[in-house]
Amino acid sequence: MAAYYFFSSVTRNSDLWKQPFEVQQWPRAQWATGDFVVGRAIGERNHLYRCETKTGRMAEMVRGDLLVGAFGLRAATLEGVGDWHKIGQDLEMDALTGAGVIGKATSTSPMLPDLMRLKYQGHVVRDGRKLTMGDFVQRVEPVSPQMPVVFVIGTSMSSGKTSAARVIIRALTYIGQDVVAAKLTGAARYADVLSFRDSGAREVFDFVDVGLPSTVCEPDLFRDALGQLLTRIQMTGADVLVAEAGASPLEPYNGSVAVEAIGGLTRFTVLCASDPYAVLGVQTAFGQRPDLVAGPAANTNAAIALVDKLAGVRAMNLLDRKCYPVLKDLLAESLGVDNATAQHRIVS
Repeated sequence: MAAYYFFSSVTRNSDLWKQPFEVQQWPRAQWATGDFVVGRAIGERNHLYRCETKTGRMAEMVRGDLLVGAFGLRAATLEGVGDWHKIGQDLEMDALTGAGVIGKATSTSPMLPDLMRLKYQGHVVRDGRKLTMGDFVQRVEPVSPQMPVVFVIGTSMSSGKTSAARVIIRALTYIGQDVVAAKLTGAARYADVLSFRDSGAREVFDFVDVGLPSTVCEPDLFRDALGQLLTRIQMTGADVLVAEAGASPLEPYNGSVAVEAIGGLTRFTVLCASDPYAVLGVQTAFGQRPDLVAGPAANTNAAIALVDKLAGVRAMNLLDRKCYPVLKDLLAESLGVDNATAQHRIVS
């Protein structure tokens, strides 16, 4: 019986929906992170049986549909943990993210239904060779990044980083800055970076662009990929980079490597925190003081006061429009921009 292929967003830089390929079961000893694989949806369907497609839109899937994704790892503190190395002899797998990161779930939150279960059908093969995410990445000659950075980090996933980054991008474009935006670490989700473009960033990037389904990988592999990513960003010639580090710098997504790589370029750091006590934890662990705290830890005046008491850091609810003029002034000062004479940049 014919089945429908869903090309997840980790395939977005490939040509898999344009050029023919075969699906072949591949020797396990040759499996690797970033391999394109096909899984057939099985199990009891729930609201997680969805695919973030190559366009970033979500599509409903039913049992029997075929998902084209990539082997990867995930270590989400609030949702799920999984690893393709853990796939057993039964060849059952899970969609660790809706974006097509595929592995075997090893721990999931009791607040979530089961992840979408998949049966391994085989690797994506062309001309007798398996295809990987890296096959569709053109390497560039590395250059030293020089672009100033507004860095958005968090105490955990779902701490408000992406929402904060969108507000910051709008504020920077309003004061006349040519902005590019990137998600440097995390697990693939195209909708997040697309929302940066919708907020005014001229170009957007993430680790998928350099061949990684997630940044849970060996540090040396990530350093090489990050070097390629930062080079591509530098080549845009933009005024400023708004960079988000997914999850938190303390989690196994190589956030600390990203912090080290752009530390000398960072002009303004926003820490999005789930609560005021988490601010103190991250500040103590890294020995660094953010310029601003946002996220749930700044939702109310009581929370803002507690952040000041515990960590001595300014906090601001970036979703409150009354804070917008202050945010623009802070960003302008950090970048040496004259906010009084800056012209609002029109972004199409």
